Amino acid sequence: MSHDPGNAQLHDPETDPLATYVLEPDDVRTLLARIVTSPGAEHRTSYAPFTGAPIAAVPLSTPADVERAATVARAAQRRWAAAPLRTRTAVLRRLHDLLLARQSDVLDLVQLETGKSRASAYEEVADIALVARHYAARAGRYLAPRREPGVVPGLSSVRVLRHPLGVVGIIAPWNFPLTLTLGDVLPALVAGNAVILRPDPQTALTALWAAELLEDAGLPDGLLQIVVNEGRLLAPMLVDQVDHLSFTGSTAAGRVVAGQAGQALVPATLELGGKNPLYVAEDVDVETAARGAVRACFTGAGQVCVSIERLYVHEDVADAFLAAFVRNTRALRLGSGLDYRSDMGSLTSAAQLAKVVEHVEDAMGHGATVLTGAVHRTDLGPYFYEPTVLTDVPPEARLTREETFGPVVTVSRVASDDEAVAAMNDGEFALNASIWTRDVRRGARLAARVRSGQVNVNEGYMASWAAVGAPQGGSGTAGTGSRHGREGLWETTRLQTVAVQHGAHGVLGLPPLGLQRLFDLGTETWPQVFTQVLRASRALRLP
Repeated sequence: MSHDPGNAQLHDPETDPLATYVLEPDDVRTLLARIVTSPGAEHRTSYAPFTGAPIAAVPLSTPADVERAATVARAAQRRWAAAPLRTRTAVLRRLHDLLLARQSDVLDLVQLETGKSRASAYEEVADIALVARHYAARAGRYLAPRREPGVVPGLSSVRVLRHPLGVVGIIAPWNFPLTLTLGDVLPALVAGNAVILRPDPQTALTALWAAELLEDAGLPDGLLQIVVNEGRLLAPMLVDQVDHLSFTGSTAAGRVVAGQAGQALVPATLELGGKNPLYVAEDVDVETAARGAVRACFTGAGQVCVSIERLYVHEDVADAFLAAFVRNTRALRLGSGLDYRSDMGSLTSAAQLAKVVEHVEDAMGHGATVLTGAVHRTDLGPYFYEPTVLTDVPPEARLTREETFGPVVTVSRVASDDEAVAAMNDGEFALNASIWTRDVRRGARLAARVRSGQVNVNEGYMASWAAVGAPQGGSGTAGTGSRHGREGLWETTRLQTVAVQHGAHGVLGLPPLGLQRLFDLGTETWPQVFTQVLRASRALRLP
């Protein structure tokens, strides 16, 4: 299975769109050396989706390697948790600046490993810059002790503290190799945890580059351990070794991981599948809504957890909207250059392409109409597939219910807001949704009725995702828990309540006070006295 990483130097500059990007063998070996592996480790070759050319032979970790990584991480975490918070936030600030300065390198890597367009890759850079800046500025507030009133005002006080859990395990997918690695690593680290990160073998180099960036930003040794293999192989061992598990992936895999975490009583954050809907109301500017919907559906070739796969269009504007939507879809520029000239790139793997083709052909077999797309563009590369719009898709088609995770969207007409909301809520997933209307108050009212972790009004997904102070997550089969905001940080902490009794030993010559004085009244008397206290507190409207 092994393959010389030096072969990652890519092809004929006259025909190869990636010829300008050369992975030097020494650079590749330096990155791969960060993976916790054992001598004689098996390797898995990753391939560039744009061309099918080999990128690198990635060494694979074993369960024993996970155990070794956890031992190192725990030792480092104890020192890290004792460091002042300003030390931890300083790492995030430096990372922010280094990332923006070196973005060209990681944009190349993200494109090379995922096949996405450069603009889609840049979304990951922007996201991590926002996340780093946010937690650097807000971590002190999010982690600060919270004061609560004691049971006897003046005689007792309560503080609620947050402590790091210890070691956080992160199983990251291939579709966002920077966002869904560093985006979860940073809040865990700033909270005082160590991290064991499992990136997908296909996109390991981007994650390893991110680890190198963190080191250059001043992260102490040992705090970020990287293991690589299939998640199904490493998840059980990670559950045994960590204090919290973050998993992003399919609903089917998430069910398995959740069961393993539940058995071990390890808390888990899960972001799973989505079949995200978008509603176009009758009062929209059709061109504006069409351009926004195209971006919501086809960014990242549709391989985005929060991208739109179902369009519901009010019948009063359906014809005009569809004409604009199809025209804008056909205008998308497909390509593989490491520049900003392409609007959409490639699917990442043969497996993704096969699923997309299967869903589209199944829908067509059930009578669906293709308005544009449904073409495998082998002239561009092995996994390119035209952005595809279908209508008249019947309920029995797989495309109706199952997540496709590709550049395919279905369009249906609705007669009212109520019908649109009912259609949007008809499904097992509840991750992201979008509503387009001139009347933003109407949009906000409709959003509150949609069963979804986040709803964007007049935007597909970016408005909620880029608001990094707000939680992001799903419900139902879309997952549990949150990333971003205080909630994302709190996922990796444990609570401790410290209640202090004042005057228990007497103050200024007074006899001892506090709850013990109450209990000393005797088992018949103290309940009567406390009943009067409760009534008085109610009358005084005390919390």
